[in-house]
Amino acid sequence: MKPLLRWLSLMALALALLQLFFVARIAAMLVINPQSTAFERSEAWRVATEKGTLRWRQQWTPYPLISDSLKRAVIASEDDGFVNHDGVDWNALEKAWQKNAKAQEQVAKAKAKAKNPAKPDAKTAASPAPTKPDKQAKVVGGSTITQQLAKNLFLSGERTLLRKGQEFMLTLLLEAILDKERILEIYLNSVEWGEGVFGAEAAAQHYYRKPAAQLSAYEAARLAVILPRPKYFEKLPNSNYVAGRAEVIVGRLANAELP
Repeated sequence: MKPLLRWLSLMALALALLQLFFVARIAAMLVINPQSTAFERSEAWRVATEKGTLRWRQQWTPYPLISDSLKRAVIASEDDGFVNHDGVDWNALEKAWQKNAKAQEQVAKAKAKAKNPAKPDAKTAASPAPTKPDKQAKVVGGSTITQQLAKNLFLSGERTLLRKGQEFMLTLLLEAILDKERILEIYLNSVEWGEGVFGAEAAAQHYYRKPAAQLSAYEAARLAVILPRPKYFEKLPNSNYVAGRAEVIVGRLANAELP
């Protein structure tokens, strides 16, 4: 029994020390701009090993020099309750859980039907339906801007309960130590907008050849649309989906509250 208690005590101490380390890192961000995030470093390593080159475009831009249109567009698209919640949007999280559970149920029903198909009649027996690959449920997230920042700054991309629990802890620490403006500033300077393209300034130069301060409302909205799937939409920046979704976001800019 004593070895088990000793082991549990050491684990608790290690966990506490880890949280203190994160507290110190976040507190330093009150005055020091983070040079890179865990996600950026992992992406740089992936690109370097897969393609043999290091592609990394990023330039820190102070909050006042980032277009208000981009700030509003990102909030409208990613987290419209950003200035009011404590880092976690519980309503959005609940809706995401419900969507995911429904999607999983539909996939399970489809797989069960594929395993036990109805007996074909004489007309369809001669021409059996083509088999389709197994479908996977599309996972819908409910992450706020602060949660996304917590994950990008410190964590790996794995999806486990332990990692999710640490993400929640980091989210609360970010909200407790930094104000909303600083959280949004760090997020806009580190979020991915394409392969090797990180931050608002790099994105503005990459897509529009202009500074982030000069982005129009529509240009900002298009960048906001790219955020959920940057590598995919980087190849289709002028798709009908991006254009249509951007129009919707432009219409919501006036209601997006800035910190």
